[in-house]
Amino acid sequence: MAEILQGTLDLMVLKTLNVMGPMHGYGIARRIEQVTGDALLVNQGTIYLCLMRLIQKRWITAEWGVSDNNRKAKFYSISKEGRKQLAIETANWERIADAMGKLLRMG
Repeated sequence: MAEILQGTLDLMVLKTLNVMGPMHGYGIARRIEQVTGDALLVNQGTIYLCLMRLIQKRWITAEWGVSDNNRKAKFYSISKEGRKQLAIETANWERIADAMGKLLRMG
């Protein structure tokens, strides 16, 4: 299990919501863990701070609904602005990953 790098959780949440559609915070955290094979563990406090930050930036929206286990839960969705930011952040991370790959393959 690894700690999540600063700034990457926003990207992971935006990508998860873009692919999966509206989800509650616990579901988002579990999905990130599932997709990464539990290599990344998402703390509940951390995910909710991230969600509040993304709402303030208007990259996601929130509305109340009912979860699978019939409980009231806040569901988060990516906004139009969030989709634009997702494209920007994805391009940035692809450049960084490519650069790191080159550096690590250095002979």
